[in-house]
Amino acid sequence: MRTIAVGICACWLLAAGEAAAQTRPSSLATLFEDVFGPNGLVVSSDDVQLDGTNHAAHFNSAFQSDFRLVNIALASQLTSVPVPSPASGFIYQFDSTTGTFVRSTRSFGPILADRGETIGRGRIAFAVNYQYFSFDHLDGISLTSVPAVFRHDAYRSTPGRSDVIATTNTIDATVGQVTSALTYGLTDRIDVSAAVPFVSTRLSLLSNATIQRVGTGSNLAVHYFRDDTATGGFGTSHQFFATGSASGIGDVLLRVKGTLMREGPRALAGGLDVRIPTGDEENLLGSGTVGLRPFIALSTSLRGLAPHVNAAYQWNGRSLLAGDVRARRKADLPDQFNYAVGSDLSVNARLSLVFDVLGQRIIKSPQLSTFNFVAVGPVGSVNLQDLQFTTASYWTTAGAIGLKANLAPRLLVNFNLRFALGTNGLTDRLTPLVGAEWAF
Repeated sequence: MRTIAVGICACWLLAAGEAAAQTRPSSLATLFEDVFGPNGLVVSSDDVQLDGTNHAAHFNSAFQSDFRLVNIALASQLTSVPVPSPASGFIYQFDSTTGTFVRSTRSFGPILADRGETIGRGRIAFAVNYQYFSFDHLDGISLTSVPAVFRHDAYRSTPGRSDVIATTNTIDATVGQVTSALTYGLTDRIDVSAAVPFVSTRLSLLSNATIQRVGTGSNLAVHYFRDDTATGGFGTSHQFFATGSASGIGDVLLRVKGTLMREGPRALAGGLDVRIPTGDEENLLGSGTVGLRPFIALSTSLRGLAPHVNAAYQWNGRSLLAGDVRARRKADLPDQFNYAVGSDLSVNARLSLVFDVLGQRIIKSPQLSTFNFVAVGPVGSVNLQDLQFTTASYWTTAGAIGLKANLAPRLLVNFNLRFALGTNGLTDRLTPLVGAEWAF
């Protein structure tokens, strides 16, 4: 039976790999830079230069030059998406008096965290979980309304260059992730695991741009969007749109976990996660760099309660997403400190409830903020909101509540809801998870 189970798991993982190889999506990592075209936001102009030619008015903004930094936020989120614990909900110990393995815990364990026990020598656990992220805020700013102001090149050098373009931008960013995990108990104290995520990422940007003519006033011919429906074809506003999606294998996770101490119901484990950059970073399916994550997990049992505490440090290498994709220049992807505090509660022999608080300390990562920008020209002024990025370390916090149900012998079904408890980082209001686990 065990040989058959291993064969099924191996075939499932190979099938996932073949499906990924067939996916060849267009790049998503430069979508924010390319939405207005390769030369930035360019409007038409009938303004005659000193040499008798007309100039093409180029407008520049932190939105294009710096908003690629949202890739870092998204990549950091991808690399820190809580992978459902590869450890089995069924924990066994060998009973020398009966010569058989018996369950040693009443609860079925956490979903997004780990406990100190290992699954037992020769035991196998296979799990499949699906999570869906629909991001709605970045550092507290709604992704449905991100402001950005485009200034003319050589801004304010002449009255004609005092005009600005105000944009309101709507970003849609979603990630679906199917994670398959296989865990094997090498000994009574050591487990090895492999987790293979299949990721689907969708990104789109809708930008509504309006020319603010504080320098040229009523002279519409100096800067305009070509619009056949406007008087003289001189349009004041224009809408830009770009979208893309990609699917494929994400970054594969390899894990070794060992129980360091076990005294009665208390157990302490240590381990190491190694992230392999198998995901296509240019399509935001992976981080683009190796990652190492040493961790510890402490758990105990108090009647029906089984509290657990986790701590980990995620070290990341250099990635194009942290640098400049177009220039092929890499930079350090921000490191992270992670913790989890929670408990699972045994309702009865077939049902456990799970509660967790999950925290991250993001080390020296770009943060988005807005400020009031006053555009001033010869014919007036206008107050606008603009964006800016700063580099800082910050905390993110999320809560999670879920359940594990034992619907059949050695079969668990999982359901979990993860929700943001703060405004830092790239957040989604509610992240659902559904999954199943088989123990052999």
